[in-house]
Amino acid sequence: MMSDKYERMIQLVTEFFDVKNDPEQLNVNEEVIEKLNEIHPSCMSEYNEGDGPIVWILLIPTSESTMKRFLSKEISETQLLNETQPGEKYDAIYLCSASVLTEYRRKGLAKKVGYDAITYIMKDHNIKALYYWSFSPEGQALAENAAKELNLPLYKR
Repeated sequence: MMSDKYERMIQLVTEFFDVKNDPEQLNVNEEVIEKLNEIHPSCMSEYNEGDGPIVWILLIPTSESTMKRFLSKEISETQLLNETQPGEKYDAIYLCSASVLTEYRRKGLAKKVGYDAITYIMKDHNIKALYYWSFSPEGQALAENAAKELNLPLYKR
């Protein structure tokens, strides 16, 4: 049986990103989750107090060339993931999404989970840039904060 928080997170992500009506966005399913875990264990991170997730962070390390193609709108999020193969050397991180249950917002949880995930990826790869596709002022602020904290350039689609 799914926890109430898990069900609420699924609902939050479904309503906010509306991937079914936007073919440019990545539709996270079992196959995508499996590939993300193969790329790096920190691609998908969560904060959970024991009764279900309250923060979900999704990152995709890629090459700078993939980053540039995404930023110039030559490829979609799905194509970005398709072009990124496990075992490659990555030098950029796509800050794909951050989702936080309403009552837990503005407590620094997404910042901490995201920062930890990025730094774990940076231990394995020479990351030179971060990039994002903003869907909200909060998402943009989170991306800007991460870039500032990590002293990395940040690029916006």
